[in-house]
Amino acid sequence: MSDGPPPLLSRLRERGWRLTAQRRAVVGALRGADVHLTADEVHRAAASVLPDVSRATIYNTLNELVSMGEVGEVVLGGRTRFDPNVTTPHHHLVCDRCGLIRDVPVADLGLGSGFGEAVTVDGAVFLPSRAELVIHGECADRRACDRRRESQTPSA
Repeated sequence: MSDGPPPLLSRLRERGWRLTAQRRAVVGALRGADVHLTADEVHRAAASVLPDVSRATIYNTLNELVSMGEVGEVVLGGRTRFDPNVTTPHHHLVCDRCGLIRDVPVADLGLGSGFGEAVTVDGAVFLPSRAELVIHGECADRRACDRRRESQTPSA
């Protein structure tokens, strides 16, 4: 038995979602830890395994996954990114040098679970359902950061 929440593909199977080749390609692009891809990045990844997949199919599939609550939308740097980690409350660490985005569980920040617990502010009781916190900084490993940055720079 595995630890942690089931991956996106397993969750979709449990819901009885029809898994066409195009949908599998999109889900495949969103597989892995700390995945935060733009729609264009999802399209490139999906097209690498299914060359005829259209941008419209990618956008429609992503929008459907978001409306089902199976994928979250995160706006970072003015760009919408898609996050399949919707089962674990988390925030994001963003490197301003290389653009790396990492999930950080809410509990790891010492802020309590943040969900399902009543919060009282100035006498008003509030029940939070989600929160978004983006912490900007730079990777401590400069060499790895520089390699990531160089790999993103288009060659001349």
